Amino acid sequence: MDRIWILQRANKEYADYLSKAAGISNILARILINRQIKTPEAVKSFLETGANSLPDPFALKGVKEAVEIINRAKASGKPVLVHGDYDVDGISSTAIMVDALNRCGLQTGYFIPNRFEHGYGFHKEGVERALQMGAGLLVTTDCGITAFETAELAAKNGLEVIITDHHEPVRDAEGNPVTPRCGALINPKLTPGETELSGAGVAFKMAQALLGDDALTCLDLAALGTLADLVPLSEENRIIAKIGLELIGKSERAPLRALKELAGCSGKVGARAVCFALIPRLNAPGRIEDASCAVRFLLSSMEDEAVQAARELDRINKERQRLEEEVHVQAREALEREGFDGAIVASGEGWHKGVLGIVASRLSERHFRPSAVLSVEGAVAKGSARSIPQFDLYDGLNELKDMLLGFGGHRQAAGLRLEAAMVESFRKEFSSLVRQRVKEFRATLKIDAEVSLREVGPNLVQELTRLEPYGSGNPEPLLGAKRLQVLNLRVVGKGHLKMKLREEKGQKNFPVDAIGFNMGASINLIEECQAVDAVFTPVINEWEGGKSLQLNLKGLRPSAP
Repeated sequence: MDRIWILQRANKEYADYLSKAAGISNILARILINRQIKTPEAVKSFLETGANSLPDPFALKGVKEAVEIINRAKASGKPVLVHGDYDVDGISSTAIMVDALNRCGLQTGYFIPNRFEHGYGFHKEGVERALQMGAGLLVTTDCGITAFETAELAAKNGLEVIITDHHEPVRDAEGNPVTPRCGALINPKLTPGETELSGAGVAFKMAQALLGDDALTCLDLAALGTLADLVPLSEENRIIAKIGLELIGKSERAPLRALKELAGCSGKVGARAVCFALIPRLNAPGRIEDASCAVRFLLSSMEDEAVQAARELDRINKERQRLEEEVHVQAREALEREGFDGAIVASGEGWHKGVLGIVASRLSERHFRPSAVLSVEGAVAKGSARSIPQFDLYDGLNELKDMLLGFGGHRQAAGLRLEAAMVESFRKEFSSLVRQRVKEFRATLKIDAEVSLREVGPNLVQELTRLEPYGSGNPEPLLGAKRLQVLNLRVVGKGHLKMKLREEKGQKNFPVDAIGFNMGASINLIEECQAVDAVFTPVINEWEGGKSLQLNLKGLRPSAP
């Protein structure tokens, strides 16, 4: 994909000052300045953050009231039902809340809606389940902020309700939030200046309020939801992800230990391994079957039980991959026939609803367009949409709400429903809106610092690991270098571009190994260049017992004359 290269520049004198004052390299200082971390104190806080930096959970609006309600429920002796959601954020937040309430001495059950029977959200079936078990309290996780009717139903039946959520609330004409009637409502979007937490992050805050430091053992589950829901990895989210990944690496929780072993992950794991190896397996049941088994898996403590359940999750995930590819192929065929302009809207009869979001994400990434993928069943089309950074999807769908039967979600991801007869009209209006708001359909490649290859070595690679974990809001650092000589250029594996790069000036400069994954198609262009500019992340490549510096290429272009 042709991308716009943007070099972020930091003031040289200030970078020199911050480097000395904070005891870090000039390159790391420039990276941090460009990420708005500009003082020695802010650098120390970012790089050395830990559990003692977690904010007071009672600063979050509604937490105090929720704790009081839970204490009353404990005194009553009645059970509690936790109502979650079927994605990884929903199941991990459910597991956190169930674990915390159990540790408080409450008899706790849970209800996970079925994607196909119930759809997303806080449902009357959850209220019915709570009444069946004789519960006096129902606590939602990762849902409920727009469930006005269900909250009223619970109140009419004598159920106390605590809503914990992180999605956008309904707002009136003046922009003020309109929320359901309940005993306590906890949502970071209702607390000015609060971190953009995931549902699991909100559940962890409640666990903190109930258990104090004993809640820190839940951070592995909170990290799963935080990474899965792509919330910005800054401030509190960064602490959750950082400590949570350390706990996952230690494998103290039997289910995650079993899942890691099955996925081929051993010892320390990074955000990438969790996102590509663990999260898809946990997400699969909610996409094509029933996510209750994933919650049961996360709460299990027996080794044999966890191993068997991990194998079942793997089986379901393989089936999910098959269904995803089937719908992806059909969606691409539809696009080839119909084309697209502005936005992508692909629809088909009976496409499996559980994989529409993944297919929308793949289409959006491939074509760099906001994308909606819809399954038509009778008179109704249901689907998922994914966006690009330049377009606020939730705001866009809100603009078109008169065409929809319903929608909900975030800036970058949403679900929607509309009449099947309206699909073509929606395609035109959605594309028109996107064209109005997006000036250029090209991804950007933001370069953190321009460097000389002589500055890049094992010590820098080690220092840059202090920026981890990487993810939304805290991407892997990208370095750029100009006018490099290309040596030993070739295509390896399944279309990967392999070479050595060397500074153009100075024949004593040693060449450095470089690889561009899936960049093999550009070999002819690079072969004709006298010099290239490169954007890369430096890593230490371990191969057959040896270690060597390698540049993982993210962009490559001919140097200007």
